[in-house]
Parts: sequence; C-alpha cells; structure tokens
Amino acid sequence: MRHQRYFTREEAEALLPEVTTLLLAIQEKRKELLEREAALAELRRRMASNGHGMQGQLAQLQREAARLVNALKALITDIHQLGIQLKDLDMGLIDFPALRKNNEEVLLCWRLGEPRIAYWHSLEDGFKGRRPIDEF
Repeated sequence: MRHQRYFTREEAEALLPEVTTLLLAIQEKRKELLEREAALAELRRRMASNGHGMQGQLAQLQREAARLVNALKALITDIHQLGIQLKDLDMGLIDFPALRKNNEEVLLCWRLGEPRIAYWHSLEDGFKGRRPIDEF
C-alpha cells in the first residue's frame, strides 16, 4: 500500500503551474483523440458501404489514436505521481489530499483557470460540496 501524501495549501499551490501545463496537455490530447475517433467512425461507416482501398487510411488513424491514448495515459500518470487526484478531464478538476483540524482527511479542490486553491471538501462530498478555504 502506498503512503498517502498530504498537501498544505501552499504546497498544493506551488504545484499549480506544473499541474496547469499537464492539464492543458491532457485536454489537447483528449480533443485530438476525440477527433480521431470521430474520423475512424466515419471511415468505418464509409468502408461498410464501399470502402475498398481505405485500409491504409484506417490503419493510420488507428495508429494515431493509439499514440494519443498512450500520451494521455502518460500525462495522467504524471499527475498521479505527484500525489494528486484527477477528477474531471474536461473541467480540469483535481483534488489534493490534505489534513484538516483533528487530522480529518479532506481534499483541497482546484479547477483549471482558478487563480489559486480557494475550496476544499470532505472525501464524500466531491465538487458539489466545495466549501470556501476560509472554513478549512
């Protein structure tokens, strides 16, 4: 079992520039992957009706999609190795494990585009249960 790392607000905020870069890369790779998947679906549709000679194009799109999946996995692993929980790719939502009063485990909650960590929530509440950091 891996030791849980807990962050102070300052430690978490110090990682925000690096995390921002990783999240933006994840979102870009994910967008590219969705585009390749749409192109693959369209190509398969065309091939089903009369797609002779499209095998090379299909193979190329499949290779590109596989490359993007691997790149996404690597970026997500980079975030997890920092001890951070990635909650939502589209929102760029992440949580930093932290300890509150009486050693209560909570999560410092941050979303891509927010200037600093301004919210936290219990382990059970999630994003909808975010509370202002001044209640931390």
